[in-house]
Amino acid sequence: MASLFSSLLVALLLCLVSAYAQAGQYAVARLATPVLNSPAIADLFGGHDGMSLKSDSCGQVRELEFIALAGTVFRLLAEVRQDETTVYRVETDDYPVPPGGSLYLDSRFVELHDELPPSPVRPLPGREAILAAMRSSVGSPYVWGGNVHQGVPELLRLYYRGSFSPAEERRLTLAGLDCSGLLYAATHGRTPRNTSSLVNFGEGLAVAGRGERELAQLLEPLDLIVWSGHVIIVLDRETVIESRLECGRPGQGGVVVTPLLRRLGEIMASRRPLDAWPVGIRQQDGFVVRRWYGTEQ
Repeated sequence: MASLFSSLLVALLLCLVSAYAQAGQYAVARLATPVLNSPAIADLFGGHDGMSLKSDSCGQVRELEFIALAGTVFRLLAEVRQDETTVYRVETDDYPVPPGGSLYLDSRFVELHDELPPSPVRPLPGREAILAAMRSSVGSPYVWGGNVHQGVPELLRLYYRGSFSPAEERRLTLAGLDCSGLLYAATHGRTPRNTSSLVNFGEGLAVAGRGERELAQLLEPLDLIVWSGHVIIVLDRETVIESRLECGRPGQGGVVVTPLLRRLGEIMASRRPLDAWPVGIRQQDGFVVRRWYGTEQ
């Protein structure tokens, strides 16, 4: 009897989730909104004492996928109760769902709509404005999934208790950038949010077989040196910018500018230039160069 009751309960819950998903409800981010791959949001932010942030040995919240910008549109797939908090399982065109995973957000960050809202209009800044925004980010900490330089202050109000130093507040509110988040922030969300999409973004340059100096001569500001896992952005003929995770070093890394030729040498010590990112195979030792500004506007 208990087994039958459990089966009926599971079936009922599945029906409710299905009905919820088919109701056509949507949500729009009211402000910068953390989107995670786990529904246990209250366990990540604040914890049992309202003072802690769950992170790995490198200080990173691996459950964070990205921070949705205000105006981002979501499709609601399910509702999950977490104590006194309602968590939504969602999809959005701004970010692909991780393979085998799901996306979740705190319902308090969004407003609901019965009909599909229009996608936000996000004009692409000019080339110099994008470059200036990235240069102004130099020194920002590396934050896995981070793409908002100033972080999400709303997290302090919703999850934390007590007082914190300015440095602790920045850490608790996810103030910082990862590699693709640096570009995403500078372009106001007009570029793909992860490197698995950036490897095919814009137009590929013919770089296979070229050496460091020959390759450097081809590059223009905002070209991407990218592989599935990391992206480096060309600032000018002499320098590149990136956000690097340097686990175990003071500050754990962050946004840095390095000489172009030196960085190409470091990359090409273990990776070779490819004209296009391979489809259907796991590429371990390659990189591509993508020119997107002026081709993807």
